[in-house]
Amino acid sequence: MNAPAPLRPTAASEPLALLYCAHHPWLNAWLRRRLGDAADAADLAQDVFVRLINKPLLQLDNAAKARAYLKAVAQNLATDLWRRRQLEQAWLEALANAPESYAPSAQHQVEVMQTLCELDAMLRSLPAKVSRVFMLKMVCEMNEADIASDMGISTRMVRKYQAQAMLHCMKLELSLTQHPHSQCTPSPLIATPHSLCTDPAIELVQP
Repeated sequence: MNAPAPLRPTAASEPLALLYCAHHPWLNAWLRRRLGDAADAADLAQDVFVRLINKPLLQLDNAAKARAYLKAVAQNLATDLWRRRQLEQAWLEALANAPESYAPSAQHQVEVMQTLCELDAMLRSLPAKVSRVFMLKMVCEMNEADIASDMGISTRMVRKYQAQAMLHCMKLELSLTQHPHSQCTPSPLIATPHSLCTDPAIELVQP
C-alpha cells in the first residue's frame, strides 16, 4: 500500500499543516499499536486530518492538548471502522444462511451495506428511548402495549417515539435516494421507510 500523500499547506491551512507535520507520525504509531494493522492505522491517521480540513481548529497551545484532540477524533473514526466491519461480517453471515433463491447482485449488496451503515448511524443518533422503541417494534416485533410495559412508559409515548424514529427513516430514505455520489438506481429495499427494517437481508443483520 502506498504511503498517504502529505497535505499541502496553504495560507489558510497552515495551522493544520503544522499540526500534521508535528503529530502525524505519532498518531500513526499510536493507531498502529491500538489497531494492530499498519494499513488501517495509516488510513485512519490520514482521515483524521482530512476531517479537520473544513473545521475550525481549537486553540491547541501545547503538544498534550493537540494529541488529546487528535486521539479523540481518531477514536471516533476507529469506532466507525469497527462498527462498519461488524455490519459487513453480519451481512456476509446473513448471505451464507440465506435461502439459495436469494442471490442479490453485486450492486444490491453494495446498496444493502450502504443502507445498513446509514441505518446504524441513524439509530446511534437518536435519543435512547426513541432508538429502543424503534428496535423493539421493528426487530422484536413487539406491539405498543408490550413496548410500553417493557419500558415503563405510556402507549401514547410509544407512538410518539415511533413517529420520531419513522421521521428519521424518511430522512434517511431521502438522503440515500438522492445521494450525490451514487450513480446507481435506488434499491427496492429502500422504497419506503418501513422497508428499511423489513427487507429480508437487513432484517437478518440488525445491529
